[in-house]
Amino acid sequence: MTQTLTTPGRLKIYKASPELYDAMMTLSAAAAKDLDPELGELIKIRASQLNHCAFCLDMHTRDARKHGVAEQKLDVLAAWAEAGELFSERERAALAITEAITELGHGGVSDDVYAQAAAVFSDRELGQVISMAVTINAWNRINAAVRTPPPRR
Repeated sequence: MTQTLTTPGRLKIYKASPELYDAMMTLSAAAAKDLDPELGELIKIRASQLNHCAFCLDMHTRDARKHGVAEQKLDVLAAWAEAGELFSERERAALAITEAITELGHGGVSDDVYAQAAAVFSDRELGQVISMAVTINAWNRINAAVRTPPPRR
């Protein structure tokens, strides 16, 4: 049975602002449209690792397994750049641009990172990858602000 915990003293934001939740779900659906679900989950997990969002990590690692992401990829995702050929060229490009978007204070999205992604994705795909990274960062920041913990299972 799944039980959602709350952090005492923190706003139950989705209850207080249900239109925020609805808008975020609409944004999530738009970002996921036509994006490979496995790639989408890798993007969401990597950004959530960088943002220390336990709620999103719990959710998206479970979702990744349901979509067939290999356990080994999930095991080493935090060190994807050092994992050699375990990740495809497209996955590496998506993860690099996700990290750059997530850590904008470290110089933003460099021309090299952008060019690497643009070389392996169509314009539509690149737009979806960027949108997925932006969307999960928004979810991470909302959940971190109100300290949404992962559910107990």
